[in-house]
Amino acid sequence: MTQVAITTTSPKGQVVIPLEIREHLKIKEGTKFAVYGSGDTIIFKRLELPTVKDFEKIVDFGVKFARRKGIKEKDVLEDD
Repeated sequence: MTQVAITTTSPKGQVVIPLEIREHLKIKEGTKFAVYGSGDTIIFKRLELPTVKDFEKIVDFGVKFARRKGIKEKDVLEDD
């Protein structure tokens, strides 16, 4: 999809993302975006929360890294 769509801001400054773009990008109500503006350009980047599986991959990486480096659990835990 390489079409250009035209939209207009509302009196409150809201911007409607045209339906064909929302459908193509699977944007649903409540989708969060980071917004960047510079000069006459505005960029919207959809934000996606990591899943449990994403966190599990990070933990798995950390465990393997610690093993390779010889780091033990007692080396990183502090006493209360």
